[in-house]
Amino acid sequence: MSKYKENLKCSFCGKDKRDSLMLIAGIEGHICETCVEQAYEIINEELKTKPSKGGKNSSFMLPSSITPKDIKSFLDQYIIGQDDAKKYLSVAVYNHYKRLNSKLDDIEIEKSNIILVGETGTGKTLLAKTIARFLDVPFAIVDATVFTEAGYVGEDVESMLSRLLQACDYNVEAAEKGIVYIDEIDKIARKNDNPSITRDVSGEGVQQALLKMLEGTEVNVPPQGGRKHPEQKMVKINTSNILFICGGAFAGIDKLIAKRMNTQVIGYNSEEKHTIDRDNMMQYVTHQDLKHFGMIPELIGRLPVLTYLEPLDLKTLIAILTVPKNALIKQYEKLFEIEGIKLTFTQEAIELVAQKALEYKLGARGLRSLCEMILTDAMFDLPSKEDVTEFVVDRTYAEDKIRKSSKLKLLAA
Repeated sequence: MSKYKENLKCSFCGKDKRDSLMLIAGIEGHICETCVEQAYEIINEELKTKPSKGGKNSSFMLPSSITPKDIKSFLDQYIIGQDDAKKYLSVAVYNHYKRLNSKLDDIEIEKSNIILVGETGTGKTLLAKTIARFLDVPFAIVDATVFTEAGYVGEDVESMLSRLLQACDYNVEAAEKGIVYIDEIDKIARKNDNPSITRDVSGEGVQQALLKMLEGTEVNVPPQGGRKHPEQKMVKINTSNILFICGGAFAGIDKLIAKRMNTQVIGYNSEEKHTIDRDNMMQYVTHQDLKHFGMIPELIGRLPVLTYLEPLDLKTLIAILTVPKNALIKQYEKLFEIEGIKLTFTQEAIELVAQKALEYKLGARGLRSLCEMILTDAMFDLPSKEDVTEFVVDRTYAEDKIRKSSKLKLLAA
């Protein structure tokens, strides 16, 4: 038996067991580690040249007929308000692909990464998801909160590019023309404006790791992501042509803006104090405020385009409930329609939901929580009642359900 094992050979290259590190057994033969590596490289080369799935074009370029206004018009169908943010985003995406299509000459056009600042629930992530739906290009959304400095528990910043690779079926050439949206960028801010004395592995350390990637460099990317497969071969990606869009709530930055605005309003300029919109301090945000919040100057310099998202008022919240293609009320109407029930919200009930969401200060996310409070009992009971074909939610019913839900949570606490 031992003699038989010694005479085992690789079925592909014929290498003897004694000349190889290992032989992997199959049904009718064996394969050595060298042939496995070669097969892996062949598969990678095939994936690079293979057309991507889902009907995406292999060149990953915007059609020549698309303009920034076309991009904004599409965003308008799904997102209420935020015209400034939509305009900045449309121009940034359009210029990014116009830059890729331009011929190389003496004047090299640099990319303009963008940062979105806005309160929670104002639509930063929705903007990114909606533009990903519109673009026929590789697009990845990543969360900055999971990243740590290399060598510590968490994920390396390079792993965000593995999401981009997955989005284009590991086509490296296409990934190098893609867009990455980094959400919760404010969560990697350092604790104060001064450099950290001790090592800040999930804050300043991550910001420093992002610097070369945002500017443009060759990065070794783990194709399977993370650190769970240390033996995997790295894929080299040049980030010079990847557009980075960052978004964050920057909770408390309005106080820094107010402090800066007050210091400017002195002497002969004192009348300017009355023109400041205290309810929407985000519109005055500058790169200086981001620095005071805890973003390092080197990172801010690599995000030249700064725009803000306005806080949502009552009128906007009502519109969010009813107007967009995927409006919340329309989603619940579809759910009930599947059960053969026509759901109707009265205008007074819709206004109540918007008012309560404004009180909770959760932005558009608070709308879904309130709708769940109101409709959970109905969604539980009505599917078992065959004789019900219509269900109307008025203000009285909505108030009663919100009140009962609040009492239950109070008792549970």
